[in-house]
Amino acid sequence: MGRARRAQERVLGHLTELGALSRGGGPDAAFRARLRERLTSAQPGEEPVRPVRRTHRRPRPKRSLSAPIAPIGLVAAMLLAAFATYHAVPGDTLYPLKRAAESTLVRLSTDDVVRGERELVSAKTRAEEVAQLLGSSSAGPLVRRTLKDMEQSTRAGITRLRRAEPRSPKIDRFAEDQRNMVEPMLEQLDGVEEDQAVGYLDYIDGLAAPS
Repeated sequence: MGRARRAQERVLGHLTELGALSRGGGPDAAFRARLRERLTSAQPGEEPVRPVRRTHRRPRPKRSLSAPIAPIGLVAAMLLAAFATYHAVPGDTLYPLKRAAESTLVRLSTDDVVRGERELVSAKTRAEEVAQLLGSSSAGPLVRRTLKDMEQSTRAGITRLRRAEPRSPKIDRFAEDQRNMVEPMLEQLDGVEEDQAVGYLDYIDGLAAPS
């Protein structure tokens, strides 16, 4: 408001000086020089030049390195958990999760051949688990339960395969693989566990296709 008023007063001053001149005459040299000085120094209504103020820009937030690392760590943790679950044996904390995953795969199979093959894969896995349990001080009940699960999976898988492919060569290959896995265990088994293994071997020996 003050700057506008001063400019207005400056213009009015010029007009007053011009009005004081006689009509038909021009301004004298002193007035012209004074007017030129004022106009060149500061025009009416012109704001004085202000020094440029540098504005400080806020630094851009740095991207946290933890952002891309977080999903990588999550994936790594999931892979480790899956690996530990896959290699769990009876008695381990993650073993029920392993069995639940196997059962889900079997139930999701609608084709008898696929479902039968998955049952036989489960039977092979139980045989591997028995081999890992042997020698453990608390292996007795776990071995008995695992041998029982192995036989149940074997019978279920063979039944389905025979229903879909009565003379499937997969049955003969399975019987041979299981015999090679279970027969050496007899030396480390006794009592109920040994009887279970012998009965299982008798069952798979009868799976050979008739000649």
